[in-house]
Amino acid sequence: MDSFDPAMDRALAVVEPTEIAKDLVHEAGTLAEGVDAEAVLLHVTTEEAYSARRGAMESIPNASTKYTPGEAEKGATEFAEDVGREVLAEFDIEHEATGAVGDEADEILQTAEEYDCDHVFLPGRQRSPTGKALFGDAAQRVVLDFDGPVTVVTE
Repeated sequence: MDSFDPAMDRALAVVEPTEIAKDLVHEAGTLAEGVDAEAVLLHVTTEEAYSARRGAMESIPNASTKYTPGEAEKGATEFAEDVGREVLAEFDIEHEATGAVGDEADEILQTAEEYDCDHVFLPGRQRSPTGKALFGDAAQRVVLDFDGPVTVVTE
């Protein structure tokens, strides 16, 4: 890890459909405004969620509707945009929304690098050490692999 630089120019806030995640975006907005930084909002649709929705749509008899990865990514971006409009309206900060489909930790780390983010805010899940060992934990991977500060908020 390089030497710690407390300055923040661009924060990445991971958006999920929970009140905790909205609180997290609000905190990221508060901090970003205070240091005159920008924010990037990311919503990740996991492969499992994408596959389940695609399967449900394909099971409709005589339906010509397909659910493509591009549509899932567009929906994820729109969700992040909606949360940004709702939660960040009170702040005077530049923000951008994006969406991704894939492994949550990989997509968070890739997006942070792509947008040159220097701080990551993400919701965590309360799990036992055994649960983390067996199933992995996106927050834990981001904390270990991101080269900068990571703020994790749990319920």
